[in-house]
Amino acid sequence: MAQGKIRRYDSKISALSRLIDSAIILLTFLALRDLFNIEWQPIFVWALLVSILLFNFFAESHDAYRSWRGTHLQEEISSLIFSWVTAVFVLFVIELIFIKNKTYADPFIAIWIVITPLELISWHALVRMMLGFFRSKGYNTRTVAIVGATSLGARLETAFGQMDWSGFRFAGYYDDRVDERVAKNANGDRLSVKGDINQLIADCKQGDIDTVYITLAMSGEERIKAITESLADSTASVYIVPDLFTFNLLNSRWVDYQGITAISIYETPFAGIESIIKRVEDVVLSLLILTLVALPMLLIAFGIRLTSKGSILFKQTRYGIDGEKIQVWKFRSMTVAEDGDAVMQATKGDSRITPFGAFLRKTSLDELPQFFNSLSGSMSIVGPRPHAVAHNEEYRMKIQGYMLRHKVKPGITGLAQINGFRGETDTLDKMEGRVRYDLQYIQTWSLLLDLKIILMTIFKGFRHENAY
Repeated sequence: MAQGKIRRYDSKISALSRLIDSAIILLTFLALRDLFNIEWQPIFVWALLVSILLFNFFAESHDAYRSWRGTHLQEEISSLIFSWVTAVFVLFVIELIFIKNKTYADPFIAIWIVITPLELISWHALVRMMLGFFRSKGYNTRTVAIVGATSLGARLETAFGQMDWSGFRFAGYYDDRVDERVAKNANGDRLSVKGDINQLIADCKQGDIDTVYITLAMSGEERIKAITESLADSTASVYIVPDLFTFNLLNSRWVDYQGITAISIYETPFAGIESIIKRVEDVVLSLLILTLVALPMLLIAFGIRLTSKGSILFKQTRYGIDGEKIQVWKFRSMTVAEDGDAVMQATKGDSRITPFGAFLRKTSLDELPQFFNSLSGSMSIVGPRPHAVAHNEEYRMKIQGYMLRHKVKPGITGLAQINGFRGETDTLDKMEGRVRYDLQYIQTWSLLLDLKIILMTIFKGFRHENAY
């Protein structure tokens, strides 16, 4: 059989949805202009063009147009709102910095900004309601079967059950294995098997099954191949659901190389345009924060000079992105400057910490110079906290996946820190907890998550009982 390419399932539907959303943005603007009898201005052309382009860019980056069969309406609405708000924010920044003609002051512009997302949400919700209604009447429904009464199959059945709008009708499990190998559902009961593979093939040939999902283990390649070849003598659609969740996925994504599909198991979230967004975020926020803390940093420098002997700044070697060594800057808070193969973590009542240094460490003010690291590009404002090289070499042998936290730049604050894992990690459990949150951050990164972490860091304060 000839080799084929793996294509996105609904690319044409997604393109049509983008076109309709763009038309809503344009037509709403024009309708409001006519309603308010506003004289047409050339700047309106650029405002509309930029807003549509920005909205489509952010909507695409947040998967607003993925197949709605597998997406909750709430997720779709969140993506639309975030994309529109972000697009409008960027438009305002461009207006304030470059254009400066106060176009945003027109009342109809404010109304357009508010009404447009409501219309977008209403349109997307209406489509779901209409399709859901027709499918409830039996139109465009699909009877689906799952091959393999496995834990992955049980998860897939649960997903189908939570998507009553999708038109999926679950027919049952088909499996040749003995009852002892059948997985259990969330209630602890064995999955009910409707029939064996021969029964599945017969049901598909009779037209009782529209779609088959194969959830067998990846090791059963020959068995899967035999099943798919047998199903070729029917009109059923066949999907293979790889059990990738046996791996500890880190920002997994699929790529296409000349029709050959590869799925990443470990990957950084900052590839392509995401890396540019992250870098712009770091530069803009670092410049803003350094401007605000310039005077406090000067006072801290004087305080260090007056209260203890030694340099004002302390540089320590840490691991950066991809495990490359970087120099992390801090205000000196100790009488020593350890940076070798053995570095002792600061503990409560540590005699190496100066009195003024204790205040700096307790309030995290000793870390302010790291905004220069962020500005230079060796660190990021948000990311896993960098550890001393000696600690990295110790814990990489004790904690599975420890080094994966270096798939991104280290940060001044992070998801672990706002969840209580800050300061001394005197037990393996504490370090495992920190690493768990670091990997969760990499798996779920978004610009919105970064801003949330920064705000929570500010509102929760920089003090912590474990910071010595």
